[in-house]
Amino acid sequence: MGYAQLVIGPAGSGKSTYCSSLYQHCETVGRTIHMVNLDPAAEHFSYPVSTDIRELLISLDDVMEELGMGPNGGLIYCMEHLEDNLDDWLDEQLEGYLDDDYLVFDCPGQIELFTHVPVLRNFVEHLKRKNFNVCAVYLLDSQFVSDVTKYISGCMASLSAMIQLELPHINILSKMDLVSNKKDVEEYLNPEAQVLLSQLNRQMAPKFGKLNKSLAELVDDYSMVNFIPLDLRKESSIQYVLSHIDNCIQYGEDADVKVRDFDPEED
Repeated sequence: MGYAQLVIGPAGSGKSTYCSSLYQHCETVGRTIHMVNLDPAAEHFSYPVSTDIRELLISLDDVMEELGMGPNGGLIYCMEHLEDNLDDWLDEQLEGYLDDDYLVFDCPGQIELFTHVPVLRNFVEHLKRKNFNVCAVYLLDSQFVSDVTKYISGCMASLSAMIQLELPHINILSKMDLVSNKKDVEEYLNPEAQVLLSQLNRQMAPKFGKLNKSLAELVDDYSMVNFIPLDLRKESSIQYVLSHIDNCIQYGEDADVKVRDFDPEED
C-alpha cells in the first residue's frame, strides 16, 4: 500500500512553500517522501522533483499559443491530457515506487480543478485503484480570516473540494508567520455559525440576511470545515500538521513493532 497527499488550494495560498518545508522537515527527521509536480506551468522548485507532469510533454505556453486559450483554459486542457494518460504515463511513473512509499502531489492553484471539474477526482480514483491511501490537504491563506466574507468564500471552496474529491480532508491556515495577532484567528479555526452570522450581518446590507443565515448554517451543519494553523518557522507546527495527515491515511499503522531486549538487572 502506498500513501499520498494531494496538496490543493487557491493560487498564492503557499502550496509549493508548504511542499518545500515538508520535504526539508522529513529530511531532517530521516523520513523519505517523494515530491510530484502536477502543475504544467511550474518552472522553479525548491525541492527535488521525483516525477514531473512536464515529462508528459505538456507545455502550458504551447497550448495557449496553438489553441488560443487563456491560462485557466490552457491548464485545464493540460490536466485533461494527463487524465487521458493515466493508464500509460502515470502507471509507468508509479511503478518506480515501492509499496509503502509516501508521495506528495503539488497541484495547480486553479480552483476549478478541485471544485467542479472532474480531472483531479478521476486522478484520485486512479491512485486508489493502485492501492494508495490519499488525503487532500487544502491550504487557505491566513490573511483570509481578516475579513469574514473572504473566510466564508474560502470555506465554501474547501467544502466544494471535500464533496468533489470524496477524500479524507485536512484544512490548513497557511502563512501564520505573517499574522501579527494569533488571537484574531482562533475563532476561525473551529467556526461557530452564530459568530459567523453576526459578523456577516454587521458587514453586509440587511437584504442579505437570509443568505448570510444559510451560509453560516451550511458551514455549521457539515461540522467538517475546521482549520489547523501552520507556521512554517516552527518544526513542531509542521510535525503537528503531518501527524494529522498521517492519521487520516493510516500511515505507519502496518509498521512492525520493534522490540528491544534488555538484560535482566543484577541483584
